[in-house]
Amino acid sequence: MLATHAQPSLLKPIFFRLSSLLSPRTVSLFPKTKLQYSSSLRSSDRTFAAMVGANAAADKSSSEHVAGEWYSVPELRLRDHRFTVPLDYSLDRSASPKISVFAREVVSVGKEEQLLPYLLFLQGGPGFECPRPTESSGWIHKACEDFRRGTGLSTPLTASSMLQIKSAEDLADYLKHFRADNIVNDAEFIRLRLDPDAKPWTVLGQSYGGFCAVTYLSFAPQGLKQVLLTGGTPPLGNGCTADSVYKACLEQVICQNEKYYKRFPQDIEIVCEMVNHLAGSEGGGVRLPSGGFLTPKGLQTLGLSGLGSSAGFERLHYMFERVWDPVIVPGAPKQISYYFLKAVENWLDFDTNPLFAIMHESIYCQGASSRWSAQRTRDECEDKFDAIRAAKEGRPVFFTGEMIFPWMFDEIHALRLFKEAAHLLAEKKDWPPLYNVDALNNNKVPVAAAVYYEDLYVNFKVAMETASQIAGIRLWITNEYMHSGLRDGGGQVFDHLMGILNGKKPLF
Repeated sequence: MLATHAQPSLLKPIFFRLSSLLSPRTVSLFPKTKLQYSSSLRSSDRTFAAMVGANAAADKSSSEHVAGEWYSVPELRLRDHRFTVPLDYSLDRSASPKISVFAREVVSVGKEEQLLPYLLFLQGGPGFECPRPTESSGWIHKACEDFRRGTGLSTPLTASSMLQIKSAEDLADYLKHFRADNIVNDAEFIRLRLDPDAKPWTVLGQSYGGFCAVTYLSFAPQGLKQVLLTGGTPPLGNGCTADSVYKACLEQVICQNEKYYKRFPQDIEIVCEMVNHLAGSEGGGVRLPSGGFLTPKGLQTLGLSGLGSSAGFERLHYMFERVWDPVIVPGAPKQISYYFLKAVENWLDFDTNPLFAIMHESIYCQGASSRWSAQRTRDECEDKFDAIRAAKEGRPVFFTGEMIFPWMFDEIHALRLFKEAAHLLAEKKDWPPLYNVDALNNNKVPVAAAVYYEDLYVNFKVAMETASQIAGIRLWITNEYMHSGLRDGGGQVFDHLMGILNGKKPLF
């Protein structure tokens, strides 16, 4: 199995024989590597070079693929692979700058030499790495029964590595190559070099990894044996679909807020008190440990993880248990605890995974700009998300969902240096296509999808509209799991979808 991780346009690979191979595409930071830029990079009508096979089988030199030695964790054998791939597939291979993609191959102990099929795992994101296997459990255990699996370890573009690119224009020009189209290009590049027979493989796409899998179905179906989607059916509309996505998702965000406060009614007062404290502090907030600034609207972004994942409600509630420092000296002023402020930064992960913020809205763009869609959408319903007003009136302060706002590049320390590049990407109009609806309407690849009825991140209605455009797709609709069902359900979600594809769960 090959696992691939998705950074805003990246994917780290893992595979079962190839479970998931691609993960965020990454900058090649080898000595003597020279970053190059070209004004002729990807146009909206560019072809998917690797996907359609252009130069795909040519020049499979050993320098493009380096495999490591086998090593072990309990009940699993693992092997690391590194691939040197083009940054820009629209250029001649010799002319394009190169980047490095890391993949981890995972297989059950004793099956290293068996000719098992590959499963490529595309991780969610964008911008987050694949989990590192520490044992054979959950869906990985299920996958390794039948596949060879790999996990992705491509080095992500970090807050420090991106500083090597000195101008915002050059950085934006570089980052535009890190979306689903090139993740699929990378997947095909790797598939053709891993398997001497270049057999199609199975792809499992979680969340944004599912978006990438649908791009794969659109432009390179010849590389696919079957596809499993878990909370990952993307909007297919032309232009930028972010507006429609955020408007649809806001309904579920409000619903999740209402459920949270129904379960933890004591948090209404705690959150209101905290918002009043932040608003009344100098500058309208307090300093975070890293040097960032926490304001009421920054506090609301805790909903990104807290409202939509398994045990998210509980984790959020327990954070608020330790908001305040104890008063150990009579008369000392009340202040927010270091524990809480540090927990806020750890919760959001922008210092280690900045691409999620920088590239987030671009995953919805085809031939149009996002123009900070989340901010515009929130402005239209400010009455529901005005934290200061709600706190003054003693009403529940609603948290926001999976949204990135322009002010975050002022308030979050790790994002400040990328503010200008983020604005350039938000205004960029000539994004290439990510989906081909005609190809999906005529799809021949078996596809099974888990659609989570109360999904905070991939709206149920949007998911159903997309599913109606993919010929032959079979759906498992459930409210038993949240968006993180693949991780939370042990092997059940994976097993159920495989049962759909292998005939154990026939049509009825």
